[in-house]
Amino acid sequence: MLGPAREVVAVPASEWRGLAETHDERALALTSAHRRRASRGEKHPVEDFLFTYYSYKPAVLRRWHPGIGVVLEDADERRAWRWYAPVGDTGAVVDDPRFRDERGQLYRGVVGLLRATRARTAQFGCFGLHEWAMVYRVDHPRHDVPLRLGPAGTDEVVAASELRCTHFDAFRFFTAEAVPRNREVLDRAGVSAREQPGCLHAGMDVYKWIVKLGPLVPGHLLLDAFELARDIRELDMRASPYDLTGWGYAPVPIETAEGKARYVREQRALSERSQLLRDAVLDAVGVPAAADDVVA
Repeated sequence: MLGPAREVVAVPASEWRGLAETHDERALALTSAHRRRASRGEKHPVEDFLFTYYSYKPAVLRRWHPGIGVVLEDADERRAWRWYAPVGDTGAVVDDPRFRDERGQLYRGVVGLLRATRARTAQFGCFGLHEWAMVYRVDHPRHDVPLRLGPAGTDEVVAASELRCTHFDAFRFFTAEAVPRNREVLDRAGVSAREQPGCLHAGMDVYKWIVKLGPLVPGHLLLDAFELARDIRELDMRASPYDLTGWGYAPVPIETAEGKARYVREQRALSERSQLLRDAVLDAVGVPAAADDVVA
């Protein structure tokens, strides 16, 4: 999965430090509301999710990397960073061969999953029912937010629907009564064989995969992926059974034909964004997006 050798580009300190500063400002803006709430011990049912589900602190977003093949001039402080190598007297470059050597299994797993997902045809028939399946026939929902249709009405929607979840990390939170209602029972071992680009959670996970690839991926893609994950989470919860109108979120009522159509429209747009990001990440690490060895 190693791509062709890349031409090395040297970037003067005045340029790359400006890019790093702009990145830091953007990261701080993206996390400012969460950081303010955290300082006051407050929680938000939608916006705080990315910091708890993925367990990445806001500081992770602030660290800018140039990506592979970029020599940072006058970068004394980076010469000692992990997975950076010194160049000349004061330069530094991302040491991607060492990263791939030390993190080979992780690297191959992430790149393989991105390629496999990228190669498959998107499916748009789930209607976000995974959140409904997580509260099916339970006395206490997972979130401390009221249900729009109440417990009985929520159960009726699930009972009248075909569950088509393809994402294991969503499926694993299904209630015991909801599990057998899914089109197929999912497991961790089958993730690579089932992940598909129409799945909102698969799109949200692009953020996680970029974090795991660390310095191999340029910083702007990390922040683009965070923004995508944020937007996905918003649709996820607007289409959920929860009543979030008090938080300023108008519902996407997927229990109606109109709501289903609206959900799919927004789902398609987010899926297209996730595919573009997968392409960009694969290009950044020098791997072609087309996967001849992947069965769609």
